Amino acid sequence: MFGSGDADARVMLVGEQPGDQEDRQGKPFVGPAGKLLDRALEEAGIDPSEAYVTNAVKHFKFTQAEPRKRRIHKAPSLREMTACGPWLAAELAVVEPELIVVLGATAGKALLGSSFRVTQVRGTVLEEEIHGRPERLVPTVHPSSVLRSDDREAAYRGLVSDLKVAADALS
Repeated sequence: MFGSGDADARVMLVGEQPGDQEDRQGKPFVGPAGKLLDRALEEAGIDPSEAYVTNAVKHFKFTQAEPRKRRIHKAPSLREMTACGPWLAAELAVVEPELIVVLGATAGKALLGSSFRVTQVRGTVLEEEIHGRPERLVPTVHPSSVLRSDDREAAYRGLVSDLKVAADALS
């Protein structure tokens, strides 16, 4: 599944992989995490309609206990991230964003390598070469981690704070 949004966007948001709702609808960030992300972007001063959203891994990997039961997300492997790399590189080449917001560890590892740790660099502006191009990136947590957090309010405030760094970097 490819991304969606403004092909001339100044900001590209890169998540992990499609979730259940995204897989069913064929668009990234349309489920609960996407709704939370849109609200956080607006609160941080970034118009979601002016962003391009995509995922590092293009397919939904899941386990299913029984037929017709909920499909449970399963983390993608390094091999799957690597296999999907050319598609992400193509999206970056077409959109040419001024800034990439890295949503979570999987997206960070896909873009920056296996040593990436979101907790060490979240809310900072990084300058790195990605697929042969100099890029500016702001890493943060994936919005789904906010939904799973024991303290959702604090996790949400942290996400908004990180996104404000991204908004300031675009100013």
